[in-house]
Amino acid sequence: MAAPGAPVTVTVTYSNEKHSIQVASQQEDVEPTLQDMAVLIEQVTGVPVPFQKLIYKGKSLKELEQPLSALGVKNGCKVMLIGKRNSPEEEAELKKLKDLEKSVEQIANKLEEVNKEFTSIQKGFLAKDLQAEALKQLDKRIKGTAEQFMKILEQIDAINLPENFSDCKLKKKGLVKRVQVFLAQCDTIEGNIGQEMDKLQSKNLALAE
Repeated sequence: MAAPGAPVTVTVTYSNEKHSIQVASQQEDVEPTLQDMAVLIEQVTGVPVPFQKLIYKGKSLKELEQPLSALGVKNGCKVMLIGKRNSPEEEAELKKLKDLEKSVEQIANKLEEVNKEFTSIQKGFLAKDLQAEALKQLDKRIKGTAEQFMKILEQIDAINLPENFSDCKLKKKGLVKRVQVFLAQCDTIEGNIGQEMDKLQSKNLALAE
């Protein structure tokens, strides 16, 4: 029996093509799953994961989170793939969306940084006399981050896709949802920073009186 996390070698047949792939898990000491295999199959065949129909021993493999061993897929097995590749035109649009997705990740990291810094101020990890200036800077940064997300949303919106570009449409919809979630987080953090600034101002006024 293969050790947990050991790669599984599978032969994938797709129309008249044959591909030998080595499926490894993304995490150490964890068995590879059907999702791991499907992602690899997309890379070698060009058939997107949502449009793959994988057949093994006459049965359709559907549960992406299941380990391959639980589905009976072992070293040396043959799996048949049915599915449609994207056209070069759709691939080009998909690349645009993937590039935008990378930008979203980078902006999300900035959002995470602002949130961490704000939390440490709330917990009193910064000297009181430095808090007002730090909050002002964070307020500026969170507004800038929200603006960047809005620009990305406009860019996603500007991508017009034909009806038959189903993989792209799926990707676009998912990306819009993610950006909207991040924008809502920006709003919440901006509101919290504003409240903290007001509290600080009230305290300073009370001390001045």
